[in-house]
Amino acid sequence: MARGEHSPACARRWREQAESRQWTLWQTTQAIHGCCGVSLLKAHRLARGWSARQSVQELEELCERQDLGEARASIDLLNAWENNRARPRPQTIDLLARLYRANAVRLGLAGDYCEDDGGTKVVVVSGVEGRPPYPAEERFDDDMERRALFHHALLGSRFAMSGRLLAEVERTRQDLDRTLALTTVSEEQLDRLDEQVLRYRREYITSAPLPMLYRLMLELSDVRTLSATRQPAMTHRRLLNATVMLALLSADALMKLGDTRQAHAWYGTARTAADDMGDLRLRALVRAQQAMLPYYYGDLAETVRLAREARMLAGSAPSSPAALGAAAEARALARMGEHKAARVALAEAERIFARMPPEGHDHLAFRFSERRLQFYRIGTLIELGEEVDWSPGPSGPYAIDPVLILLDQAAHLIRDGKVEDACHLAQKALLQVPPEHRTSIVVNRARALLSEVPPTRHKAVAVRRLTELLSDAAPVS
Repeated sequence: MARGEHSPACARRWREQAESRQWTLWQTTQAIHGCCGVSLLKAHRLARGWSARQSVQELEELCERQDLGEARASIDLLNAWENNRARPRPQTIDLLARLYRANAVRLGLAGDYCEDDGGTKVVVVSGVEGRPPYPAEERFDDDMERRALFHHALLGSRFAMSGRLLAEVERTRQDLDRTLALTTVSEEQLDRLDEQVLRYRREYITSAPLPMLYRLMLELSDVRTLSATRQPAMTHRRLLNATVMLALLSADALMKLGDTRQAHAWYGTARTAADDMGDLRLRALVRAQQAMLPYYYGDLAETVRLAREARMLAGSAPSSPAALGAAAEARALARMGEHKAARVALAEAERIFARMPPEGHDHLAFRFSERRLQFYRIGTLIELGEEVDWSPGPSGPYAIDPVLILLDQAAHLIRDGKVEDACHLAQKALLQVPPEHRTSIVVNRARALLSEVPPTRHKAVAVRRLTELLSDAAPVS
């Protein structure tokens, strides 16, 4: 990659946008050429998603297929042509034009002195001097409609999920991903954004996932607007930090709502922003949080992998990501039956937490507090088959975690043959969670528990009551 060029990820995002907007290859080529700082010849290749090796192979196959003689091209030669260090021979220019279905002008290998505009194109407008340009079509003229949609959902008397709203959640993430590829904000704006992110982390713990998701979409729309052009390094880092936190909150909300596909995609967006920022602790946090998705939805080995990756990135210094990674690994290993390894990981989580500096009594999402450690410890001990004398307090900032622990206890009671006790406990767990928090992650876990009840016990009173409760408990999903 030549100096001044954007990474290949930028061209990939342009291809994704081109597909969604049904651009021609020439329009995509112009957008990549205008944004990514590459020659037109290279932009043709990137618009097709080809590597230099693929391009040379395609050229050789074209020559053989159409009996055009020897291609006389190589990866080194192609790189030299693309970076204007050499010029192909006229015969080779003709072959390249055939390959990319263009002409010498559109390949950037000849001058264009025509007075007409050459047809429809994507106009790329220069940004601040010295910054990469951004596309005129990306002026967010649809943001007002999108924001109005989420505001309307928040003002409604009953929060409901619809295909249109989910599509806009998806589009917000896609737009944010494209903006990360392009990226003049005052200090006051950044301070206000930092305060907003902190407030969302505080409120998320007690807020229902669905309305919080809609509020996060509104905030992310603002962040994307601020990030639409490249910023000074420190400004860019602060915007990336906000993007990571808001994307993680969105992913977690979607996980609770049971939309695993979008949750996975939003974790990917958070990962992109964190990796771009280069902060190891933030990168570790994303992996540790992402480990929750496969834990609740079936792939325990993936949870262990992500948790260990988080611990590796977090390093030896005690931190929330390191403690969460160890605790998540312990709980997953315990469920997998790796009891000795689970106890080692749990002890490591407790050791890391003991070395962490005190962070006050403020409850924040992604902060590994003593309360969070207790939840993971209890969850691990339950999976290890130990007797745990625990019941959630009458009140607290966390709504869903205590319920999931009770459901874990109920599942082990069923496996021990205590069906009625298990169903009583599951019923208690469902009734104590507020309706707006009774999302798919809770209801589906309770239904999975009920599916383990032997057919001979289906007529038991406790089983029938739990079945009735679940039939009426339509999840907020």
